[in-house]
Amino acid sequence: MKKHRAMTLAGIVIASVSIAMALSFGSAAKGKGGLVASAADEVTWAGDVSHRAQVMEVLNKQVEAWNRRDLEGFMRGYWRSTDLTFYSGGTPLSGWQSTLDRYRQRYQSEGREMGHLDFSDLQIEGLGSDAAFVRGKWHLKMTASEAGGLFTLIFRRFSDGWKIVHDHTSSSS
Repeated sequence: MKKHRAMTLAGIVIASVSIAMALSFGSAAKGKGGLVASAADEVTWAGDVSHRAQVMEVLNKQVEAWNRRDLEGFMRGYWRSTDLTFYSGGTPLSGWQSTLDRYRQRYQSEGREMGHLDFSDLQIEGLGSDAAFVRGKWHLKMTASEAGGLFTLIFRRFSDGWKIVHDHTSSSS
């Protein structure tokens, strides 16, 4: 029984230290706005610099694809799995296809437009060699309106590169 309690306590301490380290990686970067593709934002990364660049590349490609109206290209940044999670508007979705369908309905259905996307105030934090936590702001400029809000993303590194495995996006409007 003592051995079990000691192991449990050790596990709690290790988990607490891991969480504290993850939360302390990097500092909040204050970007100047603009497109991710233009690298206008300063970004923090506590791990391998090449990993930071790889995560930024995924975000850059997403912005470029969105602004070309290429939703499938934008979705290449997401993990193509039924285990992908996407939370927005108080509604949790599971799966790559459900996420694509939501984007199509919201931005490509009749009377809708995709607009011009940019990300700003990016903060990228390494969570080990194969995971990253990204926070930032999104902004869409449409013909007659604008929309924006905040997002948090969890990235994992797979054999085919870095992919978003969880997206929690909120709207400020």
